[in-house]
Amino acid sequence: MKFSVNWLCEFVDLPTKVDTLAELLTLAGVEIERIEGRGANIGDVIVAQITASSQHPNADRLTVCTVDDGSGQTRQIVCGATNYKVGDKVPLALPGMVLPNGLQIRKTKLRGVESEGMLCSARELGLGGDAAGLLILSSDAKIGAPIADLSASDVVFDVEITPNRSDLLSHFGLAREIAALTHKKLRASEPPRTSATRAASVKITALRECPFYSARKIDNVTVGPSPDWLRAKIEAVGIRAINNIVDITNFVMLELGQPLHAFDADNLRGGINVRLARDGEKFLALDGKNYSLGKDNLMIADEVRAVAIAGVMGGEDTGVTDTTRNVLLESAYFLPASVRRTARTLNLPSDSSYRFERGVDPEMILCASSRAAELIREIAGGNPAKEVAAAGKIPATPPAVSLHYKKCDQVLGLTINPKSVDEILERFGLSKTKTSKSTSTWKIPSYRRDLQRDVDLIEEVVRACGVDKIAGTDRSRFTASSAADQSYDAESSLREHLAAQGFSEARTSKLLSHNSIAFGENAIELRNPLSEDHVVLRPSLIAGLLSVLARNVRAGVDRVAIFELGRVFVPPARKEERRLGLLLWGNASAPNWRTQTKRRLDFFDLKGAIESLTIPKLLFRCSEHRELALATEICSADQAIGLAGQLSAARASAIDAMGSVWIAEVDIDLVLEAQKAGKTFREIERFPAVTRDIAMIVQEKLGHAEILRAIEEPGEPLLESVRLFDLFSGQSSGLGAARKSLAYRLTYRDRSRTLTSEEVTAAHARIRERLQRELGAELRE
Repeated sequence: MKFSVNWLCEFVDLPTKVDTLAELLTLAGVEIERIEGRGANIGDVIVAQITASSQHPNADRLTVCTVDDGSGQTRQIVCGATNYKVGDKVPLALPGMVLPNGLQIRKTKLRGVESEGMLCSARELGLGGDAAGLLILSSDAKIGAPIADLSASDVVFDVEITPNRSDLLSHFGLAREIAALTHKKLRASEPPRTSATRAASVKITALRECPFYSARKIDNVTVGPSPDWLRAKIEAVGIRAINNIVDITNFVMLELGQPLHAFDADNLRGGINVRLARDGEKFLALDGKNYSLGKDNLMIADEVRAVAIAGVMGGEDTGVTDTTRNVLLESAYFLPASVRRTARTLNLPSDSSYRFERGVDPEMILCASSRAAELIREIAGGNPAKEVAAAGKIPATPPAVSLHYKKCDQVLGLTINPKSVDEILERFGLSKTKTSKSTSTWKIPSYRRDLQRDVDLIEEVVRACGVDKIAGTDRSRFTASSAADQSYDAESSLREHLAAQGFSEARTSKLLSHNSIAFGENAIELRNPLSEDHVVLRPSLIAGLLSVLARNVRAGVDRVAIFELGRVFVPPARKEERRLGLLLWGNASAPNWRTQTKRRLDFFDLKGAIESLTIPKLLFRCSEHRELALATEICSADQAIGLAGQLSAARASAIDAMGSVWIAEVDIDLVLEAQKAGKTFREIERFPAVTRDIAMIVQEKLGHAEILRAIEEPGEPLLESVRLFDLFSGQSSGLGAARKSLAYRLTYRDRSRTLTSEEVTAAHARIRERLQRELGAELRE
């Protein structure tokens, strides 16, 4: 929200420097986002009167104006605005001037017609935010006078007001805050409150959404342009001047924080009824748009139709126009939640809804009505009714709050004298009702409904004392790494490793529906689920990964390699476990200029990713699973820690995934323990290695892991590594049924010397003999 410093000065003495005031407010929790200067560098802009206007001969959107600048000679100006009429007085920038926005004015031709200057909008002069048309000046402005004489230079604060501080949404409210922070007194008090009379002409059907509504009749008004001082004030903070009646309601809203609305009383049919809209009811608003309303939208209606959306916007049929002679002035309290819901549903935010949905001060309702009525009497010549028609009750003041002085010191880490605490709270408008040596009870003013607990009062104390006086915590000391730190570091390292392997991390919900459980496992049900899609805790990560795959397939992605590191909840023991889920689908690589061949991701891509996790004593065993083809049990030594395999064709087709979907899930604790272990390094080998091959025929059911264990486990000291490099089986191999042939390359090395052929031959023979004896392998020469 924008605030004029000149306007604030009318209520309280401000610090001499604007930056000092901005810093004071920011440290007190009222953040100043931007500081703007207004009314500077416009010395060569003068008041001119439009004496004639005609259509531009060569442009449909331009007009040619003849203006009187007070020099005794007329000027011809080409103009693009449409909001003026002949006789209006407007700002004229003369050739040679540079506007605040950097535009230099020159005598030039526009579409073939000479233009001797520029007629300006408020934004172009730095006097406001309105750029929709020319700045129309008061009819009393002297032709030829500098604009600077009509509009004093000003500074405007753009302030970020938190939702709980609705009391700051007015110049009076912010001045009241500044006065409390600077130990100053307000120069003006709240306007006198006028009593309201219950009247049959005002009825509230929806009392929950509108606890109180008032209407004041003002007769014999003269609608016209606002005086210069009023226009300057509202335009300085970004509100466009419309006419004196509407401008007065906006002025009072900006001054006191209470939104008002003026109806053309002659266009109302009968009394006012504050009711909920009928479902599908149509409404033509002041913005010229038709809105379809719902049964939750609060409306202001007469006996025939709705005339305003309560707290949001009035209707076009009852708006104030130049022909209006009698006005009905509305001032009310609407339920914040109701206004917020209506404004969001209709996508119709307004300055009024911005304040109503944060909560207005109930005690200001009738004060604002009186202030506006008096201004209408002075400016528009209206005759306000002595009585205000009203219905409902003004909401009660907030309940009192107790404060323990000792708790204040404990929370802040400061020792503050109770007398100082009392003085601060009294400056913020609170009044003490009960007191003792250690506690006090405070009556909360109607405009501070955010003060509900003792800690809220403590916050007021520290805002006045200064947050900068609270000592900071010394964070430079060394703290030992905890188990949680180490676990976090290990998980981060694992994530980085998988990302380097080409995987992308997925984060999925821990809550699932019954239908989305991947393999129909049992799951722990929630006692009070929020929706049907979140009724059980996930027993596995696979369901979430499959949902991610489905979305990517629908998006046209041709390769998915994802992982998730998270917790699962295993029934019936309700055990919580950390697991790693992996999913591969699609092309391993796309065709390029070097090759047009494509390879699909397969089981060995998944197996390689699992092997890269450095799981100690990793083994893969054939297994069975009703939802997996090539089901494989992942083991560490003889302990099963996970499962891998190809998703069944039926499950893959359900998510429109063409081709094989490879999934794996691993208990991650062993992996993380391996990640925590320090890495070891050794020097580059200085002595050569010797390789020998072993080819054998074994039974089809014999696994690679068993053969590898038979070769490595006796701990042959010279054996450095073993690698499978050949495999063939099947009927076409000629080996017979249920047999296969494998070939391994064994590497031998000694780190301290060069091996002799005899040493290698002896070690190799021992391994060959062990394979024949333990596995019944038939060795091939």
